[in-house]
Amino acid sequence: MAAPLTSMTFADGNILASRRVPVTTIIINRTEVRNALDVKTARGLAGAFQLADADEEIRAVVVTGAGGAFCTGADLQELAATGAFFPWAGNDDGLLAAPLSKPVIAAIEGSASAEGLGVALFCDIRIVDDSASFSAASRQWGCPIGDGATVRLPRLVGQGRALDMLITGRVVGADEALAMGLASRKVARGTTRAEAEKLAHQVAGLPQAALLADRCSAYESFTLDGAAAIAREVQRARATFGPEAQAGIRRASQRATGGIRLLRA
Repeated sequence: MAAPLTSMTFADGNILASRRVPVTTIIINRTEVRNALDVKTARGLAGAFQLADADEEIRAVVVTGAGGAFCTGADLQELAATGAFFPWAGNDDGLLAAPLSKPVIAAIEGSASAEGLGVALFCDIRIVDDSASFSAASRQWGCPIGDGATVRLPRLVGQGRALDMLITGRVVGADEALAMGLASRKVARGTTRAEAEKLAHQVAGLPQAALLADRCSAYESFTLDGAAAIAREVQRARATFGPEAQAGIRRASQRATGGIRLLRA
């Protein structure tokens, strides 16, 4: 029997959350501006992230946009009126400062541009359809990037490809994004949310201690030199090699032994 579905809203309905243990799906819901985020909505998205991250029953998070667009960045009308810089990747109230403690999967249809690119890069896995596109669109109007993209994009696709996007602001379509490693998987049009939620449930069903330790080690490796990063990986592995891992090894060993017996028969 499926877990009950719980719906939540943030920022006066601009952010929706659908919680079905062990997965929460967060939807950016400002379709009239192609899911651009004003400050209120950005804070709402941060609040939805924080709530899902603190929820001990939730093991994976999906992020998507309503109405055929992922997120087109900051709300330019608000930005023009206020002239205020919002710290998307800041350490105080920014929503993209540090990875969540659990996997985050983006379901991307339509544009992920400007700070929307930053939201996509904040996620661990990006599932796209053929309508998806990525760009550092703020290059066109002279805004500097403060959403983490100048740090995360080079780590993901390499310095050369990242600089091509960051300097020119050009649009990268789904197939090119897949080829360069910016997109993780491509699925049939209109199925990104369903496929992302399916994958999130699969991830949530895996043994968690080792998964979370390895994910954390991958992120920590960027802040350490090679030897220190490997030492930290080994430290985490030793700490995590407990009952869950040992039980999994026994199950895998039994399956392997059964397979050998079948081959011999």
